[in-house]
Amino acid sequence: MKTEKIFAGIQQEFSKQETAKIILIPVPYDGTSTWQKGADKGFEAFMEAADNMELYDIETDSEVYKKGIYITETINEKSSPDAMVEAVHLEVKKYINKNKFVTIFGGEHSISIGSIRAFNECFENLTVLHLDAHADLRKEYEGSAFNHACALYEASQNTNLIQIGIRSMDITEKNILDNNKVYFAQEMIYDDYWMDSALDQMTENVFITFDLDVLDPSIMPSTGTPEPGGLFWNETLEFLKKVFQQKNVVGFDLVELCPNPNNKAPDFLTAKLYYKMLSYKFYSKDEKEGDYESDPTHEVNSPFKNLSKFKENEDG
Repeated sequence: MKTEKIFAGIQQEFSKQETAKIILIPVPYDGTSTWQKGADKGFEAFMEAADNMELYDIETDSEVYKKGIYITETINEKSSPDAMVEAVHLEVKKYINKNKFVTIFGGEHSISIGSIRAFNECFENLTVLHLDAHADLRKEYEGSAFNHACALYEASQNTNLIQIGIRSMDITEKNILDNNKVYFAQEMIYDDYWMDSALDQMTENVFITFDLDVLDPSIMPSTGTPEPGGLFWNETLEFLKKVFQQKNVVGFDLVELCPNPNNKAPDFLTAKLYYKMLSYKFYSKDEKEGDYESDPTHEVNSPFKNLSKFKENEDG
């Protein structure tokens, strides 16, 4: 029997699948990580932190939880990396087809292969916005194409991939990445226009995959492979807010929280980041709808109009 999970202690009326606009899929998978283990404990730490978070967002003057946040049953497929990827793919696609705003929480980054596959099948001309310290573009690693080091290879072949904050990679990945669409951390600090440049290269529909190690270890040490020289809180939010305002963000995932029981701050940052991204999504939607509320002849350019942009050929 399923034990119901409630995000941030919200009232039950806002956590029902039937009425919730937001879906949160937990995937506590850590089967291919190669250094510090513990990403399978990330969702539990995230949920504990969220229970201690204020739910009024000052910046957007909103309480986004009132849109409804439903947490699905946990995906516990661990028989093989490819089986896990397919389980995620099917579950994500199921909820996209229920007209929900789907979010996914890892787990390590290999879970994103299935998520991206599902979104790419459902949305035309998809941009994958990848925030990460690592390129994750290996075609295969340690005998598997479903390793965390391969998390974005498929996206590089099948979607418009934009990579932000990269500062660690293997030399073989140079032949796969698109230099015009990769924003290396050491170059971003001297480029006042990197945000606008990245936005200009995105299509309308955007899926965000956010590896927490894109952040500097001074604020996010709790990852499997922390890298120095990362992004900081305010610049990250500035960029994400622009993306949500200017593009149709169709979903997102957060991965690679490897909690340290002696330091809860990164867990709280992660919960705050998740809630901020939801706040930006629905603030942008409501704001755009409100702009033309008094003019019924004007077509509303709402981010949540993504449902009209489904690909025609659905697999179910």
